[in-house]
Amino acid sequence: MTPPIMPQVPHAGAMRLLDRVIAHDADRILCAAMSHRDPANPLRRDGMLPAVCGVEYALQAMAAHGALTGDGAAQPPGYLASLRGVSLQVARLDDVAAELRVEARALSRAARGFVYEFRVLAGDVPLISGQAAIIIPENP
Repeated sequence: MTPPIMPQVPHAGAMRLLDRVIAHDADRILCAAMSHRDPANPLRRDGMLPAVCGVEYALQAMAAHGALTGDGAAQPPGYLASLRGVSLQVARLDDVAAELRVEARALSRAARGFVYEFRVLAGDVPLISGQAAIIIPENP
């Protein structure tokens, strides 16, 4: 099966940072993005995109994974409950020439929450990694 360009996620307009899904299975997703190079990226501050914004790329990959492995509907909006072990190998993303590869792997999935480990890479070079816990509210 060919992965969709991008499934339904709770992000719209310029905040849809990912360009496409490269591959996915029940536990993992790999996405690609070039929006880190866009001067109009809504996460830019003072002309630059801090590396910590890569966490948002990973969160969107997690939402895409939820949509692809769920019932086909958009992943409902959730709240970031915690970040653990976040490692930033670069200070900023806007000066990374390569396409970003965003990987996420589900460690735990429940009806109202998820835990994923994630990595953001430029080619094979790790830029950001960590773990995120997401809570989906009962009445969004």
